[in-house]
Amino acid sequence: MTYQAKEELFKEIEGILTDQGFQVVQQDQTRPWGGFFVIEESQAQQFANTYFNGIDVQELKISGKLSPKILVVAPGKRLSWQYHHRRAEIWQVVRGIVGVVTSDTDEEHELQILNPGDVIRLNQGERHRLVGLDEWGVLAEIWQHTDAGNPSDEDDIVRVQDDFGR
Repeated sequence: MTYQAKEELFKEIEGILTDQGFQVVQQDQTRPWGGFFVIEESQAQQFANTYFNGIDVQELKISGKLSPKILVVAPGKRLSWQYHHRRAEIWQVVRGIVGVVTSDTDEEHELQILNPGDVIRLNQGERHRLVGLDEWGVLAEIWQHTDAGNPSDEDDIVRVQDDFGR
């Protein structure tokens, strides 16, 4: 795949999401590793139908709330080595080949290579890191909130290590 400018890629993804009938409620291109799109939560089943082979969102619910997103990771960039107190996650690679590291402890394990169509489930508290390899990676993600009274948000990130000093 030819390397694409970040702004061009985000515009392309936004167009695809709009054409698929999704309402983008937030877009963030400012992350040093890439960025993301947040999809209207009421469209979780449509999102699962489109990106997770029609999995029933009722099976994904832990506390009753799900948040669909699209993650975009740049070539050669890594998200922080992180975990969450109030969510589990499920990811499916949509485009590109990416790396993922997971562990139940703060020690990073071996890099797993994920191809388009591959799915990974991340448990609440499980350490994880998404890694961009030779091309832009695009992943569908659903946050599975684990605390109905205090849903997860961007502040629910415990960074164990971060390439960007956050």
